[in-house]
Amino acid sequence: MGFKVKEKLSMILSMVIFGTIGIFVEYIAMPTGFIASVRGIVGALVILAVMFFTRHKPDFEKVTKKLPVLLASGVAIGFNWILLFEAYRHTGIPVATVCYYTAPIFVIVATPFIFKEKLNHKQIVCIGVAFLGVVAVSGVLQSNGSKIVGVLLGLGAALLYASVMIMNKFMGDVDSYERTVIQLGTAGIIVLPYALLTGGDIVFNTKSALLLLVVGVVHTGFAYLLYFGAIKKLKSQTVAILSYIDPASAIILSSVVFMQLPTLYEFVGVVLIMAAAILSESRKKEKAELNT
Repeated sequence: MGFKVKEKLSMILSMVIFGTIGIFVEYIAMPTGFIASVRGIVGALVILAVMFFTRHKPDFEKVTKKLPVLLASGVAIGFNWILLFEAYRHTGIPVATVCYYTAPIFVIVATPFIFKEKLNHKQIVCIGVAFLGVVAVSGVLQSNGSKIVGVLLGLGAALLYASVMIMNKFMGDVDSYERTVIQLGTAGIIVLPYALLTGGDIVFNTKSALLLLVVGVVHTGFAYLLYFGAIKKLKSQTVAILSYIDPASAIILSSVVFMQLPTLYEFVGVVLIMAAAILSESRKKEKAELNT
């Protein structure tokens, strides 16, 4: 297909799938830690199955050299999911999702310390605008602060996501299949003991079990395959723009399904955070993108 239409459609589909995960999590009557653990393990198994059937040969030498950072990023991904799922339940999907998308801002803040790059005026403005947006959605301006816990959880998830973005920068040419299998598998395995120790009783029922399987197979394994298959052939600017289908679809669908309509302050905050995040990623073509 011309103009990489197939890749763009794959990217769009993966973003829509990612955007619906909050809705599925809401209907799974299990602790968030357990959901995150199963998601990682099942997602890794799905990608391993694809590697087996496509006869993809792992490069163990490259993987071994980067194993510490791969494992560290997997741990960050696991706890990132836990915080995000908890944020959904404390403040609703729209606000939690938007707070989560402050991750590029955290990357910008970390850049001078890690990559020794100076902040430019645009980046400073983005940080300020994003901060105002977080204040608006937190509820502080309404003198009740009712959503602060959920906002902090969402920001914590964003901070962990940003750390994964930065760690991916140090993974060199490790293939996306091997990278994702190790990250997802590590996330699932590391989070499982935490989930069992802190998550309370795990009660299985048919509905929750099926939805959990969907989250693992579709929202993790299948969606990651689509995502990584697309970003290999798309320009970084295209990937950055299309990635915002994820929060947009999450906000729209959750508003329809749960009637979680934003207040005026939340709406203003959403606009500010999204504007800051999008502006922060509108870099020059010659700038290297941090792979996610």
